Amino acid sequence: MHAEKKGFFRRFREGLQKTTRSLSSAVGGVFGRAKLDEDSLNSIEEALFGADFGVETTDEVMEAIRKEYRRNRDLRGKEAAEIGARVLEGVLEGSEKAFAPSQEKPTVVALVGVNGSGKTTTSAKIAWHFQESGSSVLVGACDTFRAAANEQLKVWSDRLGLEVIGSHQGADPAAVAFDSFAAAQKREKDLLVLDTAGRLHTKSNLMEELKKVRRVLGKQREGAPEERWLVIDGSHGTNSIQQARIFHEAFELTGLVITKLDGTSGGGALVGIYREMKLPIYYIGLGEQPEDLQPFSVKEYCQAIFASSDE
Repeated sequence: MHAEKKGFFRRFREGLQKTTRSLSSAVGGVFGRAKLDEDSLNSIEEALFGADFGVETTDEVMEAIRKEYRRNRDLRGKEAAEIGARVLEGVLEGSEKAFAPSQEKPTVVALVGVNGSGKTTTSAKIAWHFQESGSSVLVGACDTFRAAANEQLKVWSDRLGLEVIGSHQGADPAAVAFDSFAAAQKREKDLLVLDTAGRLHTKSNLMEELKKVRRVLGKQREGAPEERWLVIDGSHGTNSIQQARIFHEAFELTGLVITKLDGTSGGGALVGIYREMKLPIYYIGLGEQPEDLQPFSVKEYCQAIFASSDE
């Protein structure tokens, strides 16, 4: 395996190790070279449920493994893992999409989500990723509700060398978005990343505030913000699906960012969220460092979950 590719896989493997460990320990390390039996098949099924893969995905994985087991009673754990990874890749087909800025500058990426999803740090990390890839970036601090948000974003921007349009608590988020867009145009930035306030998806007044941000930007340029990504805390599992539905209705989401997957043994929830929303997953969070926010790769995710890659 190429060194860069190997490093990429290792980051996925390490970031998802709580889920991987949960699977492997639940099945007694069955994804090794030992032959499977009915007990170990049942253990795999229980482990998949425990990792939050949900009924549909678990059934599809187990149907494929059991079918092969009926054909070949010498089926080994490693082979079952490869089958599982293959099925997962099929389920996640279409979920992986590389971000490409539009021709018009700046391309606007607005991040939305509930409180505590990691949106502010994710805004800074995404801006850093864009900058590292050669794009010029500006960050707009549109979270004017939470007192510490502006300061938190400033700390991250100082650390990562990012330009930020700041705000103050209580300011109109739409006005900050307007000012950020104007500044990004004037400075000829390729990208503008907007960090919006975390909000409960059940609060209609806060969702209306998001719609206002979109209306204001749309008057500056039709279609802006071009990208509207929901940041989801991966440790909340499939409970995030309802919030995703409501944000999608209010803001017409174009993609997802799944954070905090390193802190949960339920890393399979990502699959259920995609099955429900059918929105591309642009990034996943696998740790605290900026480089731990990784572009989503279906193959690397599936192989890391089932530990089926030759390292």
